[in-house]
Amino acid sequence: MTESTDLGAEDRKIVTLARSARARNGVPEGAAVRDETGRTYVAGTVQLESLRLSALRTAVAMAVASGATSLEAAAVVSEAQAPSDEDLAAVRDLGGADTPVLLAGPDGVLRLSVTAG
Repeated sequence: MTESTDLGAEDRKIVTLARSARARNGVPEGAAVRDETGRTYVAGTVQLESLRLSALRTAVAMAVASGATSLEAAAVVSEAQAPSDEDLAAVRDLGGADTPVLLAGPDGVLRLSVTAG
């Protein structure tokens, strides 16, 4: 495991934003993505009767809906041991295969850093 403080400032920021979204909204996951201009989009898990989205897919959708054309990085805070294939696909669709995806536990400690590819 790697402390999130070992990350660069911008990556620490999206991990912190994801962690805050998870805690503030009381949802299983929080996520944040950073687009090509440095703007961030933060989301939590969506669990409606008619719509279910992971936090990361929601954050990617928010970025797309706001006009982002690419991603620099993505972060998710979750109890999961790895990002889902669907989450990686959403990041890859917008950011490309080399986009870093950071997975941290609820304590903010980085568990895994992979590319979307």
